[in-house]
Amino acid sequence: MSAVPSTAQLSPGAGALAIAVGAAIAFGAVPLLGSDYLMDAVLTPFLALALAAVGLNLLTGYAGQVSLGSAAFLAVGAYATYNLHLRLPQLPLLVDLVLAGLIAAAIGIVFGLPSLRLRGIYLAVSTLAAQFFVQWSLTKFGWFSNDNPSGVIDAPVLSVAGFTFTSPAGRYVFSLSVVVVATLLTLRLLRAQSGRNFIAVRDHELAARVIGVPLLRTKLLAFGVSSFLIGIAGALWAFAYLRTVEPAGFNLDRSFQILFIIIIGGLASLRGAFLGAAFIVVFPLILSRAGAALLGGVFDSGVLEMSQRIVVGVLIIAFLIAEPRGLIALWDRLWRAIARPPAIRNT
Repeated sequence: MSAVPSTAQLSPGAGALAIAVGAAIAFGAVPLLGSDYLMDAVLTPFLALALAAVGLNLLTGYAGQVSLGSAAFLAVGAYATYNLHLRLPQLPLLVDLVLAGLIAAAIGIVFGLPSLRLRGIYLAVSTLAAQFFVQWSLTKFGWFSNDNPSGVIDAPVLSVAGFTFTSPAGRYVFSLSVVVVATLLTLRLLRAQSGRNFIAVRDHELAARVIGVPLLRTKLLAFGVSSFLIGIAGALWAFAYLRTVEPAGFNLDRSFQILFIIIIGGLASLRGAFLGAAFIVVFPLILSRAGAALLGGVFDSGVLEMSQRIVVGVLIIAFLIAEPRGLIALWDRLWRAIARPPAIRNT
């Protein structure tokens, strides 16, 4: 019996056609046909969280380094972009984004230094230092928020080469463009020697050292690139989605949310990061609508919101017990069932 073709085994022509169709839908059909609510409340936060999940998946899924400080790097990216735009107005917005990502990368490398001696849960606990330190700094020092007593910052105008992105469709297209470019660059990195080094360190650190993988450089590169991507995601979250943020919005709950995304979607899979983000964004909205329709006259909004969290938590646990490899495993299984030739399917 011949092997069943997978998505990775598609012919180059079919793969290029699928990418072209997907790009036409995402960049063309959705902005023209989608509602403002769809782009503002669903797609834009989905893209920001998906990019953050790509960054954390690179660190945890591919390089095997556990982190619980993702929200800290979201905050660094958001506040760094804000201050660069405010204090250096001559810089283009895209330059602000890249520089903010580099600032987040530098901080990520600093807090990644314990990975040289710590592993597993001990490393995860040490990364909490970044979470608490960054949130404390943004609250303590008013300079970061232009001396706003509450620490709240407002979004700069999203403008690139004279084009402004102020409408929901514009902010969606801007976010989509940034996420696509960042994801393609990440994919290129993972297919290079650096990506193979990440996997070697994750699978067996001692064996990786023996075969000549530079552990120090590999781990710090993983922390740096991961923090860079999460920092850019923080800028998108703050300025394309919320458009006004405060330090409390980047709390530990946000870090766990990003961690849940990569666990639900599937570790060591960029596609899994997008599937997990879609689940985390869309499923609570469905529960909210269903709960309001069925129980809105019985319980208040606080009880409904807590009930949604309980249901989501229970479903996550049940799902991970049933399929520990995440949504990407279900996706690949479904694809193999569809792509399997009828003759093979009936044997």
